Amino acid sequence: MAVNTLTGVAFLESLLGKTLRITTTDTRIFLGGMKCTDKDRNIILSRAYEYRCPPISSVSVENPIADMTSRFLGLVVIPGQYIIKIEVEEPAQRPAAESMA
Repeated sequence: MAVNTLTGVAFLESLLGKTLRITTTDTRIFLGGMKCTDKDRNIILSRAYEYRCPPISSVSVENPIADMTSRFLGLVVIPGQYIIKIEVEEPAQRPAAESMA
């Protein structure tokens, strides 16, 4: 294997079990624990939730903030061809003073 391939494999292995936030082409967001991926960039998430943006008609100038609807999916396969963004959810960092207490 080439060095770049080994580096890529190591990076993907480091994501296993981490919470990912994946945005798809239809603006849905999936949040769940990464279980695996394949050469076609499909990703399997466990304990996954799906979030949908509210319709534009429900957002107004007076109330520009609208809640996203969500539902629990459990285990889900997200086809790689529809993924436009992948983010790793990091736990909030505690200030140094708190972590030493």
